Amino acid sequence: MPVPRRFDRRPPERDTTRVNDRIRVPEVRVIDENGNQIGVMRTEDALRYAQQRDLDLVEVAAQARPPVCRVLDYSKYKYEQAQKKKAARKHQTQVVVREIKFRPKIADHDYATKKGHVERFLKGKDKVKVTIMFRGREVTHPEKGRDVLERLVEDLGDLAQVDQRPNLEGRNMTMMLSPSKAVLNGTWVPASDEPEGEDADEALADGTAAEGATVEAEAPATDAAEPAADEPEAADAAAEVEPAEAEPARADAG
Repeated sequence: MPVPRRFDRRPPERDTTRVNDRIRVPEVRVIDENGNQIGVMRTEDALRYAQQRDLDLVEVAAQARPPVCRVLDYSKYKYEQAQKKKAARKHQTQVVVREIKFRPKIADHDYATKKGHVERFLKGKDKVKVTIMFRGREVTHPEKGRDVLERLVEDLGDLAQVDQRPNLEGRNMTMMLSPSKAVLNGTWVPASDEPEGEDADEALADGTAAEGATVEAEAPATDAAEPAADEPEAADAAAEVEPAEAEPARADAG
């Protein structure tokens, strides 16, 4: 908890950079406003040189002999230094370690709930310290806790990678997990529910068999329809035969 300002007796932070009259050494090595080295000068002459250009004499390397000073606008210099520090902090990766605790005899529902928390932490790019707590005589069976941790790693799949294998310390067994490279790069996607491998081949085979059965069921209907198509031809043939039979009867009458 921060200390209230009225009780904070610490002195305010002071800028330790030596500027202009705060430079007490007799001689300094001077670099002008363009970055060119002028050489070693007396401090009074260097300060006069900076004042003639409405700039400041700033000590940038106090450990050198003689100290190195630059002629520049100190307000602009402070702003640029603050922006550099801000950019450096922005590119820093802050590692957060979360901890979640299991029991060796954990129920399935509790296991699923805590596994969901671990997945959420890993998707947030945080490391996770998984702890198995043993009580009483449970510590005589560490393999049960190890089974829980191995089950968790198997269920997480490519979401996590193991930084530290299960290690028993006293009555606690710990394991360290970190997000996989796919999660850190933003390329990780959950496993789909589509059939893969042998399941996909079986599904394809079942679909092919079903299509074959449909074709076979439709085939008899096509054969049954063919005689119907031939009926007009049979009728025409009968019509042609009937006049031929009538001609002998007409000859008898004559």
